[in-house]
Amino acid sequence: MQCEYFGVCGSCRDYEAGYEGQLNHKVSAVRESFLSLYQGDITICRSPSAQYRSRAEFKIYHDENGMSYAMSRLDRQGALKINHCSIVSVFIAAVMEKLLIEIADLGIAHKLFGVDFLTSGEGEVAVSMLYHRPLDEEWKHKAHEIEKRLGVYIIGRSRKQKLILSQDYVTEKLQINTREYRYIHIENSFTQPNPRVNEQMIEWSLSQLDGIGGDLLELYCGAGNFTIPFATKFDRVLATEISKASIHAAKQNMELNGVENIQFVRLSAEEFTQALDGAREFRRLEGLKVSDYHLKTLFVDPPRAGLGEEPCTFAARFDHLLYISCNPETLLRDLEILTQTHTIVAMAAFDQFPYTHHLEMGVKLTRKGLS
Repeated sequence: MQCEYFGVCGSCRDYEAGYEGQLNHKVSAVRESFLSLYQGDITICRSPSAQYRSRAEFKIYHDENGMSYAMSRLDRQGALKINHCSIVSVFIAAVMEKLLIEIADLGIAHKLFGVDFLTSGEGEVAVSMLYHRPLDEEWKHKAHEIEKRLGVYIIGRSRKQKLILSQDYVTEKLQINTREYRYIHIENSFTQPNPRVNEQMIEWSLSQLDGIGGDLLELYCGAGNFTIPFATKFDRVLATEISKASIHAAKQNMELNGVENIQFVRLSAEEFTQALDGAREFRRLEGLKVSDYHLKTLFVDPPRAGLGEEPCTFAARFDHLLYISCNPETLLRDLEILTQTHTIVAMAAFDQFPYTHHLEMGVKLTRKGLS
């Protein structure tokens, strides 16, 4: 990928050796970091080298020349004005320039400080416009006109205000092995930003679950990105998530894909542990008997902070562990605990964020002595 902003824009930081070069840098670093715990092969899941992001956030810069998109500078010295971005999907790229023209033409640029884009592979684009002022009926009328002109969904946001003109989501389609899955992705909620890498993450994870059976427990399930395909491998899936919006989306996605063997519960990982041990009762579990589940497999995809000591102690109860991590440093810390009771049998690296130093990891562990 060639980009005129390389070396100045703070978004892409490792670009001089091209796509393969930056990937080799990251993979070499994690191989060395995990060498004391794992010496086997690491499956590498590559990204497209350009136009791979289905979600993007831009600042809006105002000056005497009008309005432009902006990113933080690599040297952290203010903002860099940009005309285009080579890493966003073709659908976002097609809307970006036209959107600013329409905003200026309709006179709704005042106090606009950011624009977020969310797209699907089918070309749906949701545009969130962020303001430092309340939005009124005049704004709604003009923003609705932009929806019609550009064929997008507009959402207006200001402090304690969210205005949805038509809808605040797109419907993504993922091809997982031979099956197509559909997901509702809601603006301002977490979704995987690189759909082609996401497909590979799910496929690799599924391959680690072959032949286990029984029931699955998933913590940090989000909107069901992994949960729904995983349901094909288990009798039942019990999935927990603390976000009310994510749980709502997960239930919609379950119905969208015709899956019936998942129970989504709005509990934190700590709360679920208390419920499983009978230390505390939760109204949100009313009618659900956790002890009826045959839970011998645990899947976790935690935030960047990782699990930590107590959740790792809980995880050690399970025969099979599958851990997706967005932070190799906290993953290494957790694996130093988990490998006291479990053995790493497979590892993967997912290049979710090309041209950055970020690399996501997948690890499969089994209890020591398990035949």
